[in-house]
Amino acid sequence: MGAMIEIRGLTRRYGAHTAVDGLTFTAAPGQVTGFLGPNGAGKSTTLRMLLGLDRIDAGTATVTGVPYTSLRRPGRVVGAQLDFGGAHPSHTARAHLAWIARANGLPLRRVDEVLRRVDLERVARARVRTFSLGMGQRLNLAAALLGDPRVVIMDEPVNGLDPAGIRWMRSFTRELAEEGRTVLLSSHLMDEIARIADHLVVIDRGGWSRAAGRTS
Repeated sequence: MGAMIEIRGLTRRYGAHTAVDGLTFTAAPGQVTGFLGPNGAGKSTTLRMLLGLDRIDAGTATVTGVPYTSLRRPGRVVGAQLDFGGAHPSHTARAHLAWIARANGLPLRRVDEVLRRVDLERVARARVRTFSLGMGQRLNLAAALLGDPRVVIMDEPVNGLDPAGIRWMRSFTRELAEEGRTVLLSSHLMDEIARIADHLVVIDRGGWSRAAGRTS
């Protein structure tokens, strides 16, 4: 089965500093691809370029063969779980997701479906400001899944979670891949990503990368 995400010679420079330097890797359906590296290695910059949020200075980053910005309905193809800061603290979880659904032309029925999927249905009417870090991570994941995407991108999803939250996120990530989705999971936690990933891509100082099969 072909790759859904393709990164080829990807490069991003900020003045004299090269944040990502000639990075190349792919991510395939039905697998969790672990994107591993220390903080500051260029992982988040790579994801931002992949999602059209940052300029690409050289190389390409495509999803289903085209740049993210060329997708007609990106929310139905790619779901990205990035930072928790996107939700307004005074909004309820349901209102936050409903706003995203309307903005992306997605059916509002998906709001309750994804809340159930990430086990937040009981706090659907709670204000986001009352959420723990783990609940915030689940809310972000719910937002990423609104369009029932074929590709799911997760950036440091277990940061700050307690052991129960980490176990839940680990199991849920595997479920997404078993459904045939392409899952790209970025993390600096070697032990944790080795438990989840089928395929590892290692990045250091933006440019060196190595791919390997599952280690567990």
